[in-house]
Amino acid sequence: MSAITKNGVTIDDTFAEAFGMSGLGLIITADTLKWARISAEVMTGFGTSVIGCGAECGIDKELSPDETPDGRPGVRVLMFGFSPDALSPQLRNRVGQCVLTSPGSACYNGLDSPTKLGLAAGPRFFGDGWQTAKKLGKRRFWRVPVMDGEFVIEDKCGVTTEAVGGGNLLVLGRDRAGLLEATEAAVAAIAKIDDVITPFPGGIVRSGSKVGSKYKGAIASTNDAFCPTLKGAVATECSPDTIAVLEIVIDGLTSKAVADSMRTGLKTLIEIGAAKGVTRISAGNYGGKLGPHHYHLKDLLP
Repeated sequence: MSAITKNGVTIDDTFAEAFGMSGLGLIITADTLKWARISAEVMTGFGTSVIGCGAECGIDKELSPDETPDGRPGVRVLMFGFSPDALSPQLRNRVGQCVLTSPGSACYNGLDSPTKLGLAAGPRFFGDGWQTAKKLGKRRFWRVPVMDGEFVIEDKCGVTTEAVGGGNLLVLGRDRAGLLEATEAAVAAIAKIDDVITPFPGGIVRSGSKVGSKYKGAIASTNDAFCPTLKGAVATECSPDTIAVLEIVIDGLTSKAVADSMRTGLKTLIEIGAAKGVTRISAGNYGGKLGPHHYHLKDLLP
């Protein structure tokens, strides 16, 4: 199957190559949804790429009071890393510095999995010996005294090693503003799908990377084939009218969730892209040699 055009947008005959990762989910609650979101947004900050951030993080969805353990409004956040061991220090530091400190917050496990990590292993010691534990059914919780009352945190959280990181769509266009609007719409559509995040700012990355660099010690560098300013200097993937390329990167707790998200994003871009100056949709891969998860665009077409 060669590249095809749908609704004025060309879709490459290529695939996104993604990697196996470990992932976990947390439920953060507070007295109001505003403060639950503030805590979650700070906790997931600086969580765009494991290349430099230690973990890839984001908000999965908002939760109503009847969906949370303590009957208060909340949000579910997801964190991804290369292994449970790699996630442990990120979990300890992010929860301890960003959730424990946030007014009225509480933190609970948000993923049912037989494999567990110590969620309260660090933050509970902030209680300086005044912290207390209580078991409800099979779940154990800690109550840590703080200045606005107490911080409740579950003892452990589930972690999966079946997660996937790096599903992606590359969106090429001839109009910068329209390209951004179309890509924003695709990210908004993806946000309605459970068990996935788009970890880059606003769900969009303009600095897609390739593996390796001419400089010693750098593990990644600019994806020069998709840099419009380098047309003529490199073997380019940009057509003459391409003035910008934006990428959506997707992490999911399951491979199906990543595929569903790519399908949804692709559908949105095909529906509105041409009117916004989108000319082409592609995907990033490494020739199939590095990541075991391959998402072919032709299989995701609406």
